[in-house]
Amino acid sequence: MRFIADLHIHSRYSRATSPAMSPENIYKWAQLKGITVIGTGYFTHPKWYDELREKLEPAGNGLFRLKKQFQTDEIPDSCKGDVLFLLSAEISCIYSKNGKTRKIHSLVFVPDFADAANINAALSRIGNLSADGRPILGLDAKELLNIVMNECPEAMLVPAHAWTPHFSVFGAVSGFDSIEECFGDMANHIYAIETGLSSDPAMNRRLSSLDKITLISNSDAHSLAKIGREANIFDTEISYKAM
Repeated sequence: MRFIADLHIHSRYSRATSPAMSPENIYKWAQLKGITVIGTGYFTHPKWYDELREKLEPAGNGLFRLKKQFQTDEIPDSCKGDVLFLLSAEISCIYSKNGKTRKIHSLVFVPDFADAANINAALSRIGNLSADGRPILGLDAKELLNIVMNECPEAMLVPAHAWTPHFSVFGAVSGFDSIEECFGDMANHIYAIETGLSSDPAMNRRLSSLDKITLISNSDAHSLAKIGREANIFDTEISYKAM
């Protein structure tokens, strides 16, 4: 089955993000934009995690639905559709490696709130998860990947907006020249990169080291109207495992 997924958005607890970014409004705007699966944004933030727990319920496939009492009927019939949420977070790692300051953003996807809670518990011992919707940790990106995989073997970590000059794995200012240089012997756990809003997929494919890497791109939306400005077309069963 073909469907559209936008897997990287922000919650209202993140800096420079619209306060209207609530689960109810995200559900509404996902339908208006034709999105079937949408990331939750930042399960790492304690208040957002609690709100997601309150308002979402398992769909039985590693994804989640907005509970009926929070759904709105203010959607044109031509746009109505089932919307599923994927538990997601973006984490900023700022650290020194090989004599250079590194600033790497990573997306993390998990299939269950218990997995998110385990990751949150581990990361809360390293930094303050309440300070911002996107936590900033003095943590090597490789160690972040190690923590994520230890706490949830079914999790997926994806380097975010990989070609942005700042805060990305290939960034000219604070990134690396390869996935292996960044993640070392954990690099085999990287199956995809997010190319980013300003990146051309065809140009990415000219880099042979990405031949076995799936390219994704998402809206990175800070407001409701930006949802779906870039997204992914899946042709598979709608479930966490299949995706």
